[in-house]
Amino acid sequence: MQRALPLLNGQISLSTALVDDDNVLQELSYPERRVEFYVYLYQHRTVIESIVSYHMNLNKKQTCRVGEVNEWIAGSFNVCIPVDIDGQDHNAPKRVLIRFPLPYKVGEVQHPGNADEKLRSEAATFIWIRQNCPSIPIPRLWGFAFAQGPCFTAIEHTPIFSRLKWYFHRVVLSIFRYPHRPPYLSRNCPFNLTTGYLIMDHIGSTDTVMLSESWDTLRHDQKRRTNLFRGLSRIILSLAQSPFDRIGSLTINNQGIIQHTNRPLTLRLHHLENESVPTNMDRDLTYSTSDSYFMDLLSYHDSRLRYAPNSIRNKVDGEAQLSTMTIMRALLPHFSCRDYRRGPFIMTLTDLHQSNLFVDGDWNIKSLVDLEWTCSLPVEMLHPPYWLTSRGVDQLYKGEHLDAFSKIHAEFMDVFEEEEQAHSQTGHKTFGLTSIMRKGWEFGNFWYFHALETPKGLYNIFLEHIQPRFSKPDDAGMVEFERTISPYWARDVQKFLDDKMKDKEIYEGHLRDAFAAVQEELPKFGSRSTS
Repeated sequence: MQRALPLLNGQISLSTALVDDDNVLQELSYPERRVEFYVYLYQHRTVIESIVSYHMNLNKKQTCRVGEVNEWIAGSFNVCIPVDIDGQDHNAPKRVLIRFPLPYKVGEVQHPGNADEKLRSEAATFIWIRQNCPSIPIPRLWGFAFAQGPCFTAIEHTPIFSRLKWYFHRVVLSIFRYPHRPPYLSRNCPFNLTTGYLIMDHIGSTDTVMLSESWDTLRHDQKRRTNLFRGLSRIILSLAQSPFDRIGSLTINNQGIIQHTNRPLTLRLHHLENESVPTNMDRDLTYSTSDSYFMDLLSYHDSRLRYAPNSIRNKVDGEAQLSTMTIMRALLPHFSCRDYRRGPFIMTLTDLHQSNLFVDGDWNIKSLVDLEWTCSLPVEMLHPPYWLTSRGVDQLYKGEHLDAFSKIHAEFMDVFEEEEQAHSQTGHKTFGLTSIMRKGWEFGNFWYFHALETPKGLYNIFLEHIQPRFSKPDDAGMVEFERTISPYWARDVQKFLDDKMKDKEIYEGHLRDAFAAVQEELPKFGSRSTS
């Protein structure tokens, strides 16, 4: 019987680890690092209670209590700790969440400052949406802080003198036409942690639950789907009302000014950097043209091939992946339109999934949570969610799965068109998003840009949905095609492939050592003591 080692979710055997595309060595370290981080937070729960009380400006008759560990909500990149508020003030919520980024998942060790980058972007996005898209239902943000910077409290929960001073500064800035400060006051919190945080409303009740809780059982109900699609369409159209002139993410500086000066921060950037894969995207890098951004996305795919120890299984697999990257570059002009090269760039929720949507029983959207990984992107990258048939984007193979998705895609677009027409009749800008998305589906842009956004799935998406649009070689022809094209990926490809085989051999050796070390620690049942 094979020994299995724990991961954050479930366990993994050596045989599975050896063929897994992820860096399993990295993932094996997560459970212990999670325990360490949770223990730190648990040991500082009184500090967390004081921080929440400080931001909420609670009176002496009100108390905070951190929820039990089994109530903590663990996400892929955050942990949310519920904090209950007891007292007589009816204006304060009964429960809030304090949300911490997981340093071992966002690359904080490899790239110090990543956790704060993520927090600054998410806080700025919360404020921007509240100010520019008030129709989008999001939790209230009560306060936030950074490990390397000040804390900010919602202005209505600060002392009266501080509030008056803030309003005076706001009037002065308005007179001289300086950027308005958001309604959060920068303060020096007397309670400190080694990590930053966000404090927001706790969402969820008997009437409002995560979409993921009922998605699998009710997604075939057309009435509920229509309600959901209508809500998603309105969110997309609302975000599109305020286009940007650059590709990037919002951030907030220590003075409380929101700026559009951060790199377009997606989960894939932090995921790659967490695995020590260089992305070559500095935090202050934004893009004025879409093609420059697309080329940098292709470059971090190259970087993953170079630096991930198990990115290539063997030479045949290497030739296949390198030829794919070469052709993806050559095909970029076929899938990107020069008319949109300089915009519009639309604020896009790049991590919109079922657990980030809270709905009522009829699937009307009541709240959108987790605004991390939101950035302004080329309008061509806008598309309906890929998960509408409960399959990954690289699992939508030709046949029944693709047919099912094509049908649901058309259904979504019909609803979206209705909403866009209604939106335009009220005088709002729409940019013809329905036409852009439909052309993207027809021409294959949907697959090309999803491939750019999916480092592990790029090859499968290319093989299944992009390659057949230009050529349909048989298996032997495909092998010859890949062998012919791969040398054009870079100079001296054969040496690169030889080096990658050595990397993989070393990586597999470390994996075997990790499993062997645990095996040696197991008690040997049936042995007799000699003492």
